[in-house]
Amino acid sequence: MNLLKEFYLNDSCSYLQNKEQTMHYKIIHDCSARYCQELIERGYRRFGKMYFRPICEGCTECQSIKIDVANFSFSKSKRRIINKAKDLRVYIQAPSITKEHIALFEKYHLVMKEKKGWEYQPTSLQHYYNSFVDGDNGFGYEVLYFDDEKLIGVDLIDVLADGISSIYFYYDPDYSHLSLGKLSLYNQIRYARKYNKKWIYLGYYVTECPSLAYKAEYKPYLTLQGRPDLEKEYTWF
Repeated sequence: MNLLKEFYLNDSCSYLQNKEQTMHYKIIHDCSARYCQELIERGYRRFGKMYFRPICEGCTECQSIKIDVANFSFSKSKRRIINKAKDLRVYIQAPSITKEHIALFEKYHLVMKEKKGWEYQPTSLQHYYNSFVDGDNGFGYEVLYFDDEKLIGVDLIDVLADGISSIYFYYDPDYSHLSLGKLSLYNQIRYARKYNKKWIYLGYYVTECPSLAYKAEYKPYLTLQGRPDLEKEYTWF
């Protein structure tokens, strides 16, 4: 593990309007799966070689949560979503980048800009590579969803010793009837059970952020208490 750079950045809050945020960043070259897990367990997230977490003074709205895999229940409605997508082809592999990835990524974010008011900036091959391909170090994967030969969904995950860290999912809005966002998480849970993983690390849940509201549906889940330093113990409750 080689810590290339560490810094703090103040900016407008990514999740709540009219608020400022302070983020702690670590850029790590050749991060091990073990060290990645130590960071994830303490509330960090990973994009490429960059690990980050909010450390905003006087605000604790960003709550790190993880799904309890063993006690998650697949209701009839959940099973219907899985069954509805039974004809899709699904592959898991090391993260990659193709023209199809970029086109799908752009299409998804343009629709989200119109539908949910997300900020939009065109991506590039280099930006995508830096965010989702670089830094996988043998534990980062992508789960690809295909309708015949057409790429319709990409789920970026880290597979760690005790769980799966859910990084980012994007999909073709033309297939919204398949509830691909829910399907991707259900498949993560099924994969975790198959390989005896205890948790799905969902990142931050912010009560007043509409884009993160869906995370409250995935019960039971545990919440990280505070912002523990790396040399200190952590508690999920």
